[in-house]
Amino acid sequence: MTQLFDQPNRPQMRFPSILSLAGSLTLSLVIFSCTTPDPEPSPYESGVVVLNSGNFTDNNGTISFIQGRGTTVNTNIFQAANARPLIGGLQGYTEIDGKGVILVDNSTAGQDKVEIVEIGTFKSLGTLSAPDIENPRQVIQVGPNKAYISCWGATGDFSNFYPNPGYIAVVDLASRKLVKKITVTKGAERMVINGSEVIVGNEGGEKALAVVDLSTDEVKSKFDLGTNPQPIGLDAAGQLWVYTAKEMIQMNAQTKAIGSRLKINSPADRYVGLITMGKDRQNILFSHYYYDAADGYKQKGEIYSFSTRDAAISLATPYINRFFSGLGIDPTNGTIYAGVTPSYKQAGYVLRYQPDTRRVVDSVKVEIAPSGFYFK
Repeated sequence: MTQLFDQPNRPQMRFPSILSLAGSLTLSLVIFSCTTPDPEPSPYESGVVVLNSGNFTDNNGTISFIQGRGTTVNTNIFQAANARPLIGGLQGYTEIDGKGVILVDNSTAGQDKVEIVEIGTFKSLGTLSAPDIENPRQVIQVGPNKAYISCWGATGDFSNFYPNPGYIAVVDLASRKLVKKITVTKGAERMVINGSEVIVGNEGGEKALAVVDLSTDEVKSKFDLGTNPQPIGLDAAGQLWVYTAKEMIQMNAQTKAIGSRLKINSPADRYVGLITMGKDRQNILFSHYYYDAADGYKQKGEIYSFSTRDAAISLATPYINRFFSGLGIDPTNGTIYAGVTPSYKQAGYVLRYQPDTRRVVDSVKVEIAPSGFYFK
């Protein structure tokens, strides 16, 4: 900063007045404020968080970060910020009031955890581990500094994989502590906020969706729809969509009355996997896959889309004729982000598709098994 004025030469020393001292102090503060540098921007302020699940038995999941909406990628950012790995598969992520919540699912019983980080730097702020957190599946924000985390609980062997009911871990992110566990259905999975309640699905072979009251953190009701019901979200008209047993169900979000059931008519060896709402919540995308016995049982398939106003779901023409390990929609522009996993021993890729033409825009290299996206 340039000098504000020149001091004249003075023939003798004089004691400054109180006013001149105050003026000098004010000037010093002005000069200090002018010369103080702006804070450095956080490295992960704007972009796309990519969850790389890794190879489950290797417990080598990582987080990549795509800067902005460009092609510059930072890899293994948790390790870079904390000088330690996550040690597990990456199951979910969201950001709540300046804090990132990372769900880590380890292949060894009792080693699952939740890492809470600073969103701009991914530096660790705290960790929740077993028995508070066991097999975490999804995390959502339900209030200021308040998260719901769906958990399977401790699992068994393949003769009885879900011996215990699932639960919702209620976490206070300000104190980084578990507040309580809400017992729900076996294999608790996807959650959707619906006004003052949360709809909770499951993978444990049960038919009931659980409805949790946000004001009490208690289950207030359950209702049956079909085996392993999974809430998808609310569409543009405020209707609740649920997937169960090759069927997309539209229902009134308040009364829970069923409006329509759309069958997915496909062979028994075909499965529905990834499901996500479109940008404007007027269509639903889902993956349809199988294991090819003629090609070493590789997982193959395609993506389909249907409008929330359709009377039926057609499998005549794929929306994108390719199988992906992850699927996300950029809420800012509708760009489709799709994870590609060549194998579980090498880095994968994220393909970006233009939403109208479904043509590939570009591809960026990330890490092993990109399976989820968080847009910020």
